[in-house]
Order: sequence, then C-alpha cells, then structure tokens
Amino acid sequence: MFNVKVEVTLKKQVLDPQGLTVKHALESLGFNEVDEVRMGKFLELKIEAKDRKEAEEKLRRMCEKLLVNPVIEDYTYQIEG
Repeated sequence: MFNVKVEVTLKKQVLDPQGLTVKHALESLGFNEVDEVRMGKFLELKIEAKDRKEAEEKLRRMCEKLLVNPVIEDYTYQIEG
C-alpha cells in the first residue's frame, strides 16, 4: 500500500479567476502585502501496488484520465510507503 499526495495547479500561462478573487478579498481585509494568489487542488490517495514503479504508473493513468486536465493543469506528487 502506498500513500500518495498529489498537488494540481493551473499552468502559469492560464488565468486564475478564483485566485484573483481570493487576492481581492485579502486586500479588502487589509492584507495588501499579497502579490499573487494561485488556487489548486490537493489529493491524498492510498494505492495498492506491488512496488513503487507500479504505483507511479497507476497514479499517472489516474491523473491523465480523471484527476488532471493536462491542457490547463500541471501536477506533482509524492509517494510514501
């Protein structure tokens, strides 16, 4: 069993309206020192696999088919176990 943590973020060239909304909300609360906000997703999974290589391959397929939109998002991951 492998514990996997995945961070999904918008690609740098993609506008982030949700991040911009949060930035403006922070400014309205007096937090003017925030220069930029980018929003993303964080996922934790437990993957059954015989070894780390198989776990990585399964994770890549999951990301390509469902978890990530590769046109506008990037992802990084950590595998423990």
